[in-house]
Amino acid sequence: MTDISSCASYAPENRALSADEARAHLLAQVAPIAGREFVPLRSALGRILAADIVAPHDVPAHDNSAMDGYAVRCDSLAGDGKTRLQVVGSAFAGNAFSGLVGKGQAVRIMTGAVLPAGADTVVVQEVTRVEDGAVVVPAGQKKGQNTRRAGEDLARGAVALAAGKRVGPAELGLIASLGIVEVAVRRRLRVAFFSTGDELASIGTPLAPGQIYDSNRYTLHGLLTRLGADLIDLGVVPDVPEALEATLREAAGVADAIITTGGVSVGEADFIREILARLGEVKFWKLNIKPGRPMAFGKVGDAWLFGLPGNPVAVMVSYTQFALDALLRLSGLDPLPERPLLTVTAANAIKKQPGRREYLRGTVAAVDGRWQVKTTGNQGSGVLRSMSEANCFVVLPEDCAGVRAGDSVEVQLFEGV
Repeated sequence: MTDISSCASYAPENRALSADEARAHLLAQVAPIAGREFVPLRSALGRILAADIVAPHDVPAHDNSAMDGYAVRCDSLAGDGKTRLQVVGSAFAGNAFSGLVGKGQAVRIMTGAVLPAGADTVVVQEVTRVEDGAVVVPAGQKKGQNTRRAGEDLARGAVALAAGKRVGPAELGLIASLGIVEVAVRRRLRVAFFSTGDELASIGTPLAPGQIYDSNRYTLHGLLTRLGADLIDLGVVPDVPEALEATLREAAGVADAIITTGGVSVGEADFIREILARLGEVKFWKLNIKPGRPMAFGKVGDAWLFGLPGNPVAVMVSYTQFALDALLRLSGLDPLPERPLLTVTAANAIKKQPGRREYLRGTVAAVDGRWQVKTTGNQGSGVLRSMSEANCFVVLPEDCAGVRAGDSVEVQLFEGV
């Protein structure tokens, strides 16, 4: 089992961790899981490469034309003035010219066609004039223009894609260009998740007095599906020690990571801490952020545990800011994606007291040529509607004492605007 005893130094009972401290500690603890499989190329979309993709041949495989025009010898062209060249054949993509281009000769060539022997330059057709089986080329041509050299994109033996890269559409095309039909990818991360609380009811059942429907498992289902993990939904677990312990043992037996929501705040059922102490080593943190102050992290058996708060928006903040990159590292993604903070103009005033980093929901849009952000209604940690309407977090640092309309603020986009 990985030693997580250093958690204690990061989570003293009387001090809240900064967001940067918490994230750094999570990433320092976790390492990629073992296991790989070979899949057909199309099935590799979204998967993480388990080995380097090495070019088995040059790409492109031959010197070829980058434009439609005429393949010529540069030493056939006059230094100044026009040059008349005899057209001796044609070259098409997939149907090369088999002869040799001699001095004073040219070959009609199409984009992608193999550059004929003897030719070293392509003159685009738009600047030429054809007359009586010859082509007239103007002055000003440069040796090697409009050609693509063999190995220009990739030389044989070069690493085309490094292990740890996630395969997207461009990567599929690149691998296909190498003629590779099967790819070694890391096995999918197995993530078990459940909600805790007697107040929670599953959808499709009537609500008892004082109950609410469990939304967190559906939020996590969406987030983890995007991650590309194999999901193990263990439902809603009541505040019963035996039920919680049994569920944690089940999760640790089948998953690489466990995500829980609820039950990690100070003052919540003490039996949770006792159970986790028996099953592994888990620390309960106070984070210097809003929303999402409480969080638990550690190991249960051989599985990593991420204990998130119970409020729906706090779940999304804690997941995206802390758990997500740790899960990506477990999955083998390398390097981790950058999530830059972009500076935009605040469209409305925002109240804030210094002390904690705050993540507010906002919408970024271009207004009169300038990027602006406005907050999306009620910012309570249980209000998912304002999260649904947002396309970014407005990130206010610890020392911020409020924002006036027109001030510059930093935002973290959910996706491309």
